[in-house]
Amino acid sequence: MSEGKRRAALLGGGALVITMQTAPAGAQDQSVDLGALQLGESKRAVQTDTATPVTVLDQDEIDDRQAGTVAELIDSVPGVALVNGSTPQGSGINIRGYGANSTFGTDQKVAVQIDGASVGAEELYRIGTQLFTDPFLYREVEVIRGTVGSFEYGSGIVGGVVRLETKDASDFTQGQIGLAGSQTFGFSNNGDGLTSSTTLAWQPTRNFELLANYTWRRQHLQTDGNGDVIGASDFKLPSYLLKAKYSFGAAQAHHVSFAHTDTSTSDRDVPYDTFGTSGGAFGNVDRDTRSKTAILTYGYNPADNDLIDLTVALSHADQKIDQSYVAGSSPAEGTPGFPGILALLDADHRYETTKLAFRNTALFANGDVSHNLRTGLEFIRKDRKSAASAPGGRDDRIALFAVDEMRFGGWTVTPALRFETSDLKGSTAPYDGSFGKDALMGGLSVRYAFGNGVALFGSAAYTENLPILDDLDNPDLIGISEKARTYELGASYDGADLFATGDAVALKANLYSTDLYDITSYSSTLFGMAERPDRIETRGLELEASYAMETGFYADLNANIVTGKEIDRGQSVFWRNTPADSLRLTLGKRFGEELDLSWELVAQRREDNDAYASAGFGVHNLRATYRPQTGILKGTEMRLSVENALDHSHTPALSTRPAPGRNIKLSLARAF
Repeated sequence: MSEGKRRAALLGGGALVITMQTAPAGAQDQSVDLGALQLGESKRAVQTDTATPVTVLDQDEIDDRQAGTVAELIDSVPGVALVNGSTPQGSGINIRGYGANSTFGTDQKVAVQIDGASVGAEELYRIGTQLFTDPFLYREVEVIRGTVGSFEYGSGIVGGVVRLETKDASDFTQGQIGLAGSQTFGFSNNGDGLTSSTTLAWQPTRNFELLANYTWRRQHLQTDGNGDVIGASDFKLPSYLLKAKYSFGAAQAHHVSFAHTDTSTSDRDVPYDTFGTSGGAFGNVDRDTRSKTAILTYGYNPADNDLIDLTVALSHADQKIDQSYVAGSSPAEGTPGFPGILALLDADHRYETTKLAFRNTALFANGDVSHNLRTGLEFIRKDRKSAASAPGGRDDRIALFAVDEMRFGGWTVTPALRFETSDLKGSTAPYDGSFGKDALMGGLSVRYAFGNGVALFGSAAYTENLPILDDLDNPDLIGISEKARTYELGASYDGADLFATGDAVALKANLYSTDLYDITSYSSTLFGMAERPDRIETRGLELEASYAMETGFYADLNANIVTGKEIDRGQSVFWRNTPADSLRLTLGKRFGEELDLSWELVAQRREDNDAYASAGFGVHNLRATYRPQTGILKGTEMRLSVENALDHSHTPALSTRPAPGRNIKLSLARAF
């Protein structure tokens, strides 16, 4: 570890000790009854009851952040970094050094699911498609970091999982018969942003509910902290959600539900390279992008049988990109090599994932050991249209998983296994071969709670990224599965009445070490595009903390300290996708149920390494939420935020565009 990284790690450890001693950092987002006492609440709960490194953003936080993209929303999670983020195209999610990069929108090591439907493309060249949707469609976002908690959701997950849950009608009707809903208008001055989101929820009977949401979002070109225009930062994004649920049978033990999301945009005369700000060497294209998911679910959960909590879900994700070259926009036009570039610019892409998933949760006890056993069987089909630099074909997979959370005394021991088999078939020559591969992967996490709020935990996990359709064009890669081992060690604390009556404190620190080998996704930095590195090592510390008082004061802190290196033939360089060390601190005060004021500091450490140079920065965000509790405005929510309040000019590490300058956002929401 370099001297700079060592200092950063010591600072991170010192911050944890100081936080545990003086507690300037928030509490869990929950209320605990202690007689007449009500504990304080912070912005976000720290998940101290599990060894899995997981962060959950609930509806209140989603609303308060007023994010324009889901990427912007989850960059507040430790371990998560963005490649850009303020636009739906050309942005991507990096978790622990894996996921999106400026060459491909994804490297298959971060999984994204919407209501259980697996979404996202394979390696589309310079087109970011990792999470193309709108935050207003969702009630909750869960981010699982690393491998140990991922075996229910897929194979080859090294960075983590992003799980989104769409809104339910009962969120608005509160389970009561009748019609309810909300209307939200949002405005932002940087780029003259405008958003309208309309939700209608109808519950004609107690066991039947319907929901419809339509969100329209527009943003013109933004400016950075210097007042310079950020190229390719404008977009229009209509989205909608339709959802229905019907419950039936004794005690409504059965239910059938359907959810459909749809997001699209039409861009004209925009750079082919969605990560860039101008046409560059490629030139411009007209591009239409559409992302749809549909999920049909049957559930059975009898009240008198804890061994059965079954769901059967059929999901279909369809993402389509149609492109055509804008004549005269490429400097290569007229050169001998331009026909090859033109094929790339005119390429239309489509990738569909159909999944039939059977899942059951069984609760039972064996002596003093209680079990929460989750098992599943999945049939997955990925279809990809053939296009320039994107081999088409079909990828059929079958997967089995079992995760058993066993509790006894203060111990929680959770073994997890996943077996997955794949069958690849190319659709066009010379990629029209077929190939099969299977793998057994799994992990173990162990947690011990001492009974005084302190817990220690550790885990080990192994996963394989089976060959993908992109590898059909390379016989040296098609027989190889990428492999990764991750080890984690951490501690947590959860307590109340620590410094004052009614206060609450939660802390969680997690050290991790990941080794990726048998690499197929990346070319070698040391020995050129035709070579692959021997392995990639990433090491990091993730810290989450919260503190809240009965008076309404709260604080939230999270930090990420990470280092990575690429190793090839005994030589090593800095791993190019390693994010910079970062810290985020929020201080706020609630005045009853009506008013919530907060200040947020987002800081990133300066980086100057083998892969990139990034200046450090500290950006200040201010937020206010006002919810009148009486009178004609009851049911109205008004939010005002000032992001990058000091108009600081900066470009976050891994991003290819400057970050927006000062951006004043205002939203008005009314429930009915």
